[in-house]
Amino acid sequence: MRVWNTFVEGDNLDVLHGLDDASVDLIYIDPPYNTGNDFAYADKHDDWVGMMRPRLSEARRVLAETGAIAISIDDNEQAALRVLMDELFGRANFLAQVVVNLNPKGRQLGGGFATSHEYLLIFARDARRCVLEASSATLVAESDFPHVERGRRFRYLPLRNTNKKFNPISTPTMHYPLYGNPDTGTVRATRFKGSTEVLPVFGDGSPAVWRWSAPVVTDRPRDLVCRRIKGTLGERVDIFQKDWLDSAGGAPRRKKLRTIWLAEEIGSTDVAVAELKSLAGHVFESPKPTGLILRLLLTMPADCRVLDFFAGSGTTGHAVALANAADGGTRTCLSINIAEPVRPGSNADLAGLETVADITRARLRAVAERIGGGLEIRVHHG
Repeated sequence: MRVWNTFVEGDNLDVLHGLDDASVDLIYIDPPYNTGNDFAYADKHDDWVGMMRPRLSEARRVLAETGAIAISIDDNEQAALRVLMDELFGRANFLAQVVVNLNPKGRQLGGGFATSHEYLLIFARDARRCVLEASSATLVAESDFPHVERGRRFRYLPLRNTNKKFNPISTPTMHYPLYGNPDTGTVRATRFKGSTEVLPVFGDGSPAVWRWSAPVVTDRPRDLVCRRIKGTLGERVDIFQKDWLDSAGGAPRRKKLRTIWLAEEIGSTDVAVAELKSLAGHVFESPKPTGLILRLLLTMPADCRVLDFFAGSGTTGHAVALANAADGGTRTCLSINIAEPVRPGSNADLAGLETVADITRARLRAVAERIGGGLEIRVHHG
């Protein structure tokens, strides 16, 4: 079995130089934000962009053609990062800018607004070939499918297209009669004994179009039902699709991801601190919640190769182990962190951890012990 987690201590640019082309499928990074603090990297605006440019250039090189990169960032450098990513990856490969609600109460210190969000900037290596599926099975609520037939849950959806952009003028071939019997529920594309002709109409009675062509109706009659409904103009007969929770083969249904991710869905900064505390103590001030990384991981195949070259407290490696343990996946994660000294007097310092790399190592060791998957540790000498 492949080792799930590998940690390399060293300068991330030097380590990136040593990685093979197209050797990873998903990159997640949470780089130091340009907040005026004295990090290992100088963070004046030009210096921050200058630090990021070669690292992102290398990230593009090591990313598979089918892969994607996601970067956490706040308002200080969001605009500069977007310009830099457009330059290095190409505007055509932009996938999303997600608003991540990590602090629901908002930051109360300082002046101005109580900021409650950051961003997740997501680009493909090549959007035409990218395998990232921007959907999740975890967002699908069983309660949204209240009906049951032969042990399968479903809901009724109007067969007519509810988008008024699609109408008999714009889509004339989809405006045609179907035939149904509201007493038996039977629907056919041709007349049958006891049937009623049904044309697609909007609620106000204006002409509409169907979502399915007549051949599809003929192929899938059991997925349709004819029903009497009460509308604003009185009772009428209409055609509905049985929209199944699970496919006939049992594959889980997925729902498209929105571009606002709430703390109640993915966890907050407080949750992230508690996760780390349970493994290695309260030794890092602003970790990301594993739920954020898990949501990203589940958009990619279960054998994807993950890279985090600003590994921080090791959240990405932790999330990879959680995902594999949950679904039997074979994901691997390469985490890279520089031996940046921790702040004197900080919780990490008081816990005997001398560098941020020590924090990463401690967490990933605990992950290997409690969750499994093993851990390989290397030190890169530039």
